Amino acid sequence: MTDALGPGSHTRVRRLPEKARYDRDSVYGVLDDAPFAHLAAVVFGLATALPTLVVREDDTLFVHGSRSNAVMRAAAEAPRAFVTATVLEGVRLARSGFESSIAYRSVSVVGPTSFVEDEGRRRELLDRFVDAVVPGRSREVRPTRDDEVRRTAVLEVRIEEAAVKVSAGPTDDDEDDRRLPIWAGLVPVVTRYGAPQRFDDGGDPTLEVPPSVRRLLGLS
Repeated sequence: MTDALGPGSHTRVRRLPEKARYDRDSVYGVLDDAPFAHLAAVVFGLATALPTLVVREDDTLFVHGSRSNAVMRAAAEAPRAFVTATVLEGVRLARSGFESSIAYRSVSVVGPTSFVEDEGRRRELLDRFVDAVVPGRSREVRPTRDDEVRRTAVLEVRIEEAAVKVSAGPTDDDEDDRRLPIWAGLVPVVTRYGAPQRFDDGGDPTLEVPPSVRRLLGLS
C-alpha cells in the first residue's frame, strides 16, 4: 500500500500547489483533528453540503445521519462522494490585505460509498461517534435502543484519493511592503472547553461532573 493518496484527478491542488500534501499521515491528521466535516453531493441538481461528525478507520470514513437525509442518499447513489474538513489554526496578518490569510489545514477526500447495513456494526459505530466528541462518554449514557439504531444511517466512504492543503508560516509580502512600518505576524487560534453547565431540566441536581468530562477538561 503506497503512502500517497494523491494527487488524483479530483483532488489535485492547482492553486498554490506548494501548499499541497498527499501523504496518509497528513490526510489522517486533519480528519482526526477537525471537529466536524462536510459531506457533499448533488441533490435535485444542486450541489449541497452536510456538516457532520466523521469517524475514521484506516482508509475508511463513517458518516452518520437520518435515513431520510437527502445528501446521504445522494452520496450513496453516486459513484463517489466528496468529504472535506478544516482545522483553523490562526490568522496570518500581512502588510497588505491581499497577502493576509487564514492559517489552516484542510483535507478533501473522494471515494466510493455504501451504507452500513449490519445493525450490530452500526451500534458500535454510533458509540464511536459519541466518543469522538467526548472520549468515554458512551459508557456513561444509556445504551442505544434498537429503534434508534434502525432510525440512524451510517454511510461508509472509502478514501480512494485525498489531498491536504496547509496554509502556515510567514505571508508572502513584497520586499517593498516589508519595509513599511506595519506589523505583520501570526495570531494563533486556541480552542478550549469552558466550565460545565448543568441542564436545569428536572434531572438529579446532586450528580457530579462525570469522568469523561473531567478528562476532557484535563481535571483527571
